[in-house]
Amino acid sequence: MLQEGNLTTNESCQIHDGKILSFLSIGYIVIFCIGLLCNTVTIYIFFLRRHTDSSMAVYMRHLALADTLLVLCLPLRVYYHNKEGPFYLCKVVGVFFYINMYASILFLSLISLDRYLKIIKPVWVIHIQKTRWSQMASYTIWVALISGTSPFFTNNNLKHPCDKFCFHFHSNSTLGGAINLTTVVLFLVFYLAFLCFYVKITNKLRTMSMGNDDPNAQSRKKRVIMKTISVPAIFTLCFLPYHAVRIPYVLAQLDVIGDLQSQQLLHILNESTLLLSSVNSCLDPIIYYLLSTAYRKTILCAIQGKFKSMYALNRRRISINHSLTEI
Repeated sequence: MLQEGNLTTNESCQIHDGKILSFLSIGYIVIFCIGLLCNTVTIYIFFLRRHTDSSMAVYMRHLALADTLLVLCLPLRVYYHNKEGPFYLCKVVGVFFYINMYASILFLSLISLDRYLKIIKPVWVIHIQKTRWSQMASYTIWVALISGTSPFFTNNNLKHPCDKFCFHFHSNSTLGGAINLTTVVLFLVFYLAFLCFYVKITNKLRTMSMGNDDPNAQSRKKRVIMKTISVPAIFTLCFLPYHAVRIPYVLAQLDVIGDLQSQQLLHILNESTLLLSSVNSCLDPIIYYLLSTAYRKTILCAIQGKFKSMYALNRRRISINHSLTEI
C-alpha cells in the first residue's frame, strides 16, 4: 500500500461532505431557480436595449450571460455531486462553472472601472467608454478565460482516491496548482482596485451638490451612497471568502498540506464558500435594480403590466452621461 503525505492511497475516498451535502444540494437548487428567473428577465431587458450607445450596457449584458450560464451548471453539480459520474462531463461542467464565475468577477470589475471613469475622470469618458472598446474588452475576457482553463481539460490524473468523484476534493498537478494560486493573487489585485474605485466614487458623491434648494438633498445623497456601497458589499460577501480559503485548499490539493483532518476541513470550507460565490448570480440583478434607473423602471412597468411603456422606455437612446448615480 502506497503512502501520499498522511493520506493512504487505496480505493476509498476518505474526504467526505458530511452534514453539508444536503445543505449544498438545497442551496444550489434555490440559487438555480432564482438565478435563472432573474437573469433570463435581465437578458430580455438588455436585449430590448441593444441599440443603446452605453458601454455599461455591453458589460451588463455579458455579466447577465455569465450569470445565466453559471446557474445552468448547477443542476449537474447537484446530480453528480460526490458521485462517480462521467469523468469528462464532470470536468467540462466544473471548468465551465469557474469560467463563468470569473467572467462575473471581471465584468463587475469593468463596470466599476467604467463608473469610476464616468464620475472621477469624465474627460476620459469619450475615449474609453465607446461601445466598440467595451465589446472588444468583453470578448477578450471570454477568450482569456477559455484559454487559461484549457490546461485543466488535459489533466486526467486519477492518482488520488477522491479524483474519481465529481465536484469533490481532487489532487492537482503542479501546473494546475500554479494557475489556481496565480488566479487568487490576480483576484486580490482586482479586489483592491475594486475597493479603491468605490472609495473614490463614494468620496466624490459625498462632495457633490444634489440641489442646494432641495430640502431632501441630503437624504437623497445618503440613499445614493448606500446604493453605491451595495456593489462592493455584495462583491466582498460573495467572492472574498472563497478566495481566502483557496490558497490553503490548493496547497492541500498539491499535498503540501497532507494531514487528512486539515484536508477534510478545507474541503468543507471550499464547498461552502463556493456555494456562497454562486449566490452572486442572484444578487447581480438586485444591483442593476438599485443603481440603474432604466432597469428599475422596466421591471416596474413589467410588474404593473405596462408593456407598451416598457418597450417605449427601452427604445430611447441613453447618453453615457445620463446619470452619475447609475451603475
